[in-house]
Amino acid sequence: MPRRGSVRRAVTVCRPAAEVWAVVGDPARLAEWFPGVEAVTVQQGSRFVQTAAGLGLREEIVTVDPLARRLQVRLHGPRIVEHLSTLDVVALGPSRCLVLYGADAEPAAMALLVAGAAGAGLQRLAARLETRRERTGGS
Repeated sequence: MPRRGSVRRAVTVCRPAAEVWAVVGDPARLAEWFPGVEAVTVQQGSRFVQTAAGLGLREEIVTVDPLARRLQVRLHGPRIVEHLSTLDVVALGPSRCLVLYGADAEPAAMALLVAGAAGAGLQRLAARLETRRERTGGS
């Protein structure tokens, strides 16, 4: 097995890119859409994530770029040599966007593990935002 892994997941969301970015681009809002995350605290360039399984993780917030709509975090933890996650929100029109998640990690198995959860998280994000549109009657 290779030492380093790289994965990518994507979902199309029928909402304006700016609205999706407001959720995805806020490091403190991860628990709203990422499965298994119970609580998030952000302070001094770090995000502290508490999982439903009781695991606490610290992530360094590397990039929050509202113009490019890009969020990058580096995960720190036991047995992790490197793990960089990138979320991009790309407008596909006035009321549709693409959300891309990518991860590069060592060991490679870590990229696969997080990518599975991220894929489920992207589906959850789309479902929640599109349901909110239906409830509010938005475009």
